[in-house]
Amino acid sequence: MLYNTYGKTGKRVSAVSFGGMRFRNPEDIDANAELIVYAHEKGINYFDTAPGYCGDKSEEIVGAAVRQLEPGTFYVSTKCGASDGDSVRRSIERSIERLGVERIHFFHIWCVVTLAQWEQRKQGGAVAAAFKAKEEGLVEHVVWSTHLRGAEIAAVIRENIFEGVTLGYCAINFPFREEGLKAARQAGIGVVTMNPLGGGIIPQNAGRFDFIRTPDDPDTVTAALRFNISNPAVTTALVGFSDREQIDLAVRAVEDFQPHPEEHLETLKKQIEDSFNELCTGCGYCMPCPHEVDIPKLMDAYNHRVLSGKDQALLNRLKWHWGLPAKSAADCVACGQCEELCTQRLPIIDRLREVAAIAENE
Repeated sequence: MLYNTYGKTGKRVSAVSFGGMRFRNPEDIDANAELIVYAHEKGINYFDTAPGYCGDKSEEIVGAAVRQLEPGTFYVSTKCGASDGDSVRRSIERSIERLGVERIHFFHIWCVVTLAQWEQRKQGGAVAAAFKAKEEGLVEHVVWSTHLRGAEIAAVIRENIFEGVTLGYCAINFPFREEGLKAARQAGIGVVTMNPLGGGIIPQNAGRFDFIRTPDDPDTVTAALRFNISNPAVTTALVGFSDREQIDLAVRAVEDFQPHPEEHLETLKKQIEDSFNELCTGCGYCMPCPHEVDIPKLMDAYNHRVLSGKDQALLNRLKWHWGLPAKSAADCVACGQCEELCTQRLPIIDRLREVAAIAENE
C-alpha cells in the first residue's frame, strides 16, 4: 500500500481509503465490520463515516470494526452538518460513543454547499465548537467537506482555518475543482477526494470512459484511481466499498504506483466535456422528498440517458435495475427543496419533468 502524509498533521494515510456510505445491507453490522477489517489487513488505514449514512448504521459498523483493530494503526473520520455549536458538540460525543474511540482523528464541518452556508457555520458556532472539542482532546484535527466549486474552495482555504478538506474530484469533473486542489497544495493541507469513481458511473460505463486509461491501466477503475492519486495535492482517494473484490481491485491499483505523466493529464483535460459534471453521483443529499419521489433512483436513470443518448436506456434502468415506474417522476410538485440540498447544483426539477414526459410517451 502507498501512504501519503496528510497535510501538516504528520499522519501517514493510505492512498486509497474506505468510505462507509455504500454498505449493501447496513443492518448486518458484523458482516460489514468484517469488510472494514479486511480492508485494514490490505493496508487501508483511513475510514470515513458520518451520522445518517446507511440508515444511520455506518458509524456503528465502523465502530464494530475498529474495536477489533490495534490502536494507532487506523484513523477514523466523521462529520456534522449542523450550524449551531451545541448540536456539533452533541454529535461529536455521540460519534465517539458509537465509534468506540477516545477521540475522532479527523472531524469534518460537513457538506458546505454554498459560501452563505459556510458563513452560517462560523456565525452559528459550529466551527468554534469543533475547535473547543479539539482543545479538550475529543478531536485531533478539524477539517471540512465541501461541494463548492474550485474558486470558492480556494477562498475558504485562504481563511487558514482547517488542516484538511474532503471534496468531490474525479477524472470526469476535475476542471471544476482544480483551483481548490491547487489552493490546498499551496496551503499544505490534506486532501481527501470523494467519488473518485464518479459515484460508480465510471466503472458502470467503462467503454464510454475508456479514454482515461493509459496502456499501463488494466481497467477504468485503476485509471480513475491513478488519476486522483497522480495529483500531488491529493492525500487519499475515498472509495465506497461494498465487497472484498472492490477492495482488492482498488489496492491493486496503487501497487507499484507510478503517477500519470503530465501529458496524459493534459490530454484528458482536452477530452473531457462540460456535461460530464452534470451526472448525478447518487449521494442522496436531496432526500427525503416531502412528496416521496425517489429522486436518487430517477437521477441515476437519467444518467443512463445522458450517457447513451437514448430514452429507452432511462426506462430500462428504472424497470430492470430499480423496479421503479418512470411515471413516479410526475409526483414532483417543484417545491425546490431537493435543488437547495443538491451538492452538485443539478436542475433536478427539470430532469424529473423530462422523465415524466418520457413516461407519458412510452
